[in-house]
Amino acid sequence: MTLLVVGVILCLVGWISLYAFLCHSNGSHGYEWNCRLVTLAHGLLAVGITAYIGYVDGPWPFSHPGTKTTPLQASAMVISLGYFLFDMGWCIYFQTEGLVMLAHHTISILGIILTLSIGESGIESCAVLFGSEITNPLLQARWFLRQTGRYESWLGDVVDVAFVLLFVFMRVVVGANMLYCELISPRPKFIIKCGGVAMYALSWVFMVDITRFTMRKYRRWTGRGRAAKTKDKLIEANGPHAKTD
Repeated sequence: MTLLVVGVILCLVGWISLYAFLCHSNGSHGYEWNCRLVTLAHGLLAVGITAYIGYVDGPWPFSHPGTKTTPLQASAMVISLGYFLFDMGWCIYFQTEGLVMLAHHTISILGIILTLSIGESGIESCAVLFGSEITNPLLQARWFLRQTGRYESWLGDVVDVAFVLLFVFMRVVVGANMLYCELISPRPKFIIKCGGVAMYALSWVFMVDITRFTMRKYRRWTGRGRAAKTKDKLIEANGPHAKTD
């Protein structure tokens, strides 16, 4: 346990150091820009490690929930725990996130601490990390596109569609399957199953916001399409040099 605590502290210091370095070397951008670069780095690292754990190192999380945590699984959770502690502190200090995101970070932190403490169910925690972080690069790409004035373009539309589809598939469809396997298995402890239910419920809270966003996006697309058709009709009626704006 002492080794795990030291590892978490070192990872926390590492994420803070990366953020400080980015702020120093990338001072032309604001604090949130550099924090999101750290978030992007964690997302890519977490997805890479947990994908290797789930698809190569094993065991398969859907058939072996509640098994003993391996050193590689523990390492992945320690790295992410250090990041979540950093990001939680950053969000509270700068007051940039709402209660839902803070609840997500709180549940993630407590869940990882619990899993590391009991030494079991590491594979489920890594699977949850994979499913949670795989949409992270798209989410950050959306923010960076907005900040650089490129969001209202075909690229922004592609990122939005990819994010929504990936979120629904991973967090809702695959997440439901993972939760079902967790609940029917006799191996995972009851408190771990409760944590799984809490994380899945939180995914549906996010899903409500995503559904609202999708509806607004669809109305904007249909409105854009009607405007384009109207412009085409005006051009046909008045000639190709007609002024329509």
